Amino acid sequence: AGTVRMLGFLGAVLVAGWSILRSPSRMRWLAVVRQAELVGISALGIIGLMSFLVGIVIAQQGAVQLEQFGAEMLTVNLTGRISLRELGVLMTAIMVAGRSGSSFAAQIGTMKLTEEIDAMRTIGVSPVEALVIPRILAAVVMMPLLGFYAALAAIVGGAFISSFTLGIPFMTFLLRVQEVVPIHDVWVGLVKAPFFGLIIAMAGCYQGMQVKANAEEVGLRTTMAVVQAIFMVIVLDAFFAVFFTEVGWG
Repeated sequence: AGTVRMLGFLGAVLVAGWSILRSPSRMRWLAVVRQAELVGISALGIIGLMSFLVGIVIAQQGAVQLEQFGAEMLTVNLTGRISLRELGVLMTAIMVAGRSGSSFAAQIGTMKLTEEIDAMRTIGVSPVEALVIPRILAAVVMMPLLGFYAALAAIVGGAFISSFTLGIPFMTFLLRVQEVVPIHDVWVGLVKAPFFGLIIAMAGCYQGMQVKANAEEVGLRTTMAVVQAIFMVIVLDAFFAVFFTEVGWG
């Protein structure tokens, strides 16, 4: 039954998306901008701080291990590549799932309980077009930007700690990142990000739409949305890791 409901929800999203493509005037751009602000702009502070601290940890722990081989300078390579390729977008996806995925589920679930969604259907407004599509579009657009921003914050964190513990000047660290990180590492992170955003938004909206009985179910569905989104993001990240290795971007 759960699979059937999921396929039905996916079908409704595809139909709504096709309708908007055929008639772009139906897109609620104000809702998209509002959701983009909530998903992206409002998250800049916490994502920046988290990524900065993660960059410090990567550089510090990497330097400790590389010091055994006299290769402390490779800390720059380690921090730059892992931030741009993996951790920047992955940590961002986990944070967005916790912030925005849960918010999507709670908002839509509450509207379901208060019968606002039924009222929308009654007056001829598609809840999927009005509520789901703007959230999906906002998440898909904002995730690459947030992921790249998080990767840069992690690199700055690595440069910051390296200037104290390794004696590598701050600007030297940043300039060396440009030399040692292949451009395809940047593309790997940017390609994955929209898919992560799609998964997070779909999981949040789907779980919100499944709320039926009471306020307790809103909490349950919100939790399920976050767990489901994070699990699927990690599985997809593993798939991308194998894929990019096969195409020579490993």
